[in-house]
Amino acid sequence: MSSNAPASGRIAVNAAAVALATAVLIATGGSPVSAATSAVTPAAPPTTTHGPCQYTETPDEPAARPVPLPRDPHRTPNEGTVDVVLKTSQGDIELALDRAKAPCTVQSFLHLVRHRFYDRTPCHRLTAHPRLKVLQCGDPSGTGEGGPGYRYRDELPTDLDPAPTDPTGARRIYPRGTLAMANAGPDTNGSQFFLVYADSTLRPDYTIFGTVDDDGLATLDKIAAGGVKPGPDNPAPVDGQPALPVDISRAKIDC
Repeated sequence: MSSNAPASGRIAVNAAAVALATAVLIATGGSPVSAATSAVTPAAPPTTTHGPCQYTETPDEPAARPVPLPRDPHRTPNEGTVDVVLKTSQGDIELALDRAKAPCTVQSFLHLVRHRFYDRTPCHRLTAHPRLKVLQCGDPSGTGEGGPGYRYRDELPTDLDPAPTDPTGARRIYPRGTLAMANAGPDTNGSQFFLVYADSTLRPDYTIFGTVDDDGLATLDKIAAGGVKPGPDNPAPVDGQPALPVDISRAKIDC
């Protein structure tokens, strides 16, 4: 899940594509290059931080809201948890970020919180498919294609239970209360994240970096109960904007 998702920027969840494979985001591509540009001096390579996380600028995907690259110290903090509260129009959602599970992801997320990247942003996507039940947030543009102007590597889970409904054994259970990063493919994490409100089946291609507390899950349940906003061509969609608007007024570290 992320601002970048296959073709439409969304998980394919129509009746014919119940496989719901994996992608929750799709990266937007750059502008086509014409032959006339061949004589132009090549652009400088994107900046990458020198620490272990290697946050890398994405010039072809500029930031939806200006923010610098995160600090990337030689030793990334990798112990303990940090509490962050999302104050939303539907109620507070408190998150416990787990540094041990995903130190680079937690470091980036806290950086974005400190720079108020998530303030005054919508949660643009609710998925209510039987095998995928998530709320996706983190794009200030609200389109599902926005990010922070940088990307970084995956920190994928290795201990998820296999999905009993998948005979191939490829998919795993992302349990209720999981906090994970959306992405557009390997090592394309940015700012978008998803909150799992009921056990969901996905390939283990999404970094898990924390959990949602019980009160936050109650808020998610209320949002999920409101359903997906219907459209003129689909009166009962299972993927799209939440019918109950979810706007994050403030994301803050809960000291």
